[in-house]
Amino acid sequence: MHSKTRKSLLNFVTGIAIAAAAVVVFMPDAQAAPGTVTTNVNVRSGPGTNYGVVAVAVQGQRVDVQQCERSWCYINTGRTSGWVSAQYLQPTGGGNTPNRPNNNNQPGFNFDITIPGGPSISIGNGNQRPQPPVVRPEPPRPMPVPPPRPPRPQTMPQPVADDICFFDRTQFRGDSFCLQPGDAQRDLRGWTDRISSIDNPGRYTIEVCSERNFRGCRTYTTSASSLGDFDDYIASIRIR
Repeated sequence: MHSKTRKSLLNFVTGIAIAAAAVVVFMPDAQAAPGTVTTNVNVRSGPGTNYGVVAVAVQGQRVDVQQCERSWCYINTGRTSGWVSAQYLQPTGGGNTPNRPNNNNQPGFNFDITIPGGPSISIGNGNQRPQPPVVRPEPPRPMPVPPPRPPRPQTMPQPVADDICFFDRTQFRGDSFCLQPGDAQRDLRGWTDRISSIDNPGRYTIEVCSERNFRGCRTYTTSASSLGDFDDYIASIRIR
């Protein structure tokens, strides 16, 4: 082969290689590979999750794929441009080869671009396995402490109006026992000659007797803080 012909062929091949490299780095929209977004995905300012979000591509949206670097591709949505994870892109149009299995049984794909009057250039993510996101566990939340319950109000015992009570001291003091209307005690036994005052809030008729079996009686219809000559002188009681 003549040296002039060899030099011309070398310049032609070199030009093709430079053009192919330029396509892989960045392709104009008119020569980009068509793709479809498979789910709603963030469009970022760089090839990684550490770059800021500039837009959101929605599921089913058609985009132009201009460059792929490892597991990230640079796309143009018509309104904005940026990087998305290649696992959320699906090639569309003729000549594409989506879901090509790799050695790790993970789906890979290429976006094939044909330059008018030139070679066919393939850009894609190769067989890169997408890296799973790092999930950091949240710190345990402290258990809420319930507020202290207010103390329950103490219920004081209410006096029974029907009770007639008898005390062994005046002014309704000391030891006592109580009876109700209709009760009768023929023999007070241990309380004989001990009663000194009577509490009768219901104003019942009370017969207090100095002897057993209701003999030598006196009648009270109110309370009596002192019994006078009947103080410590009662042996039987009847209430009507």
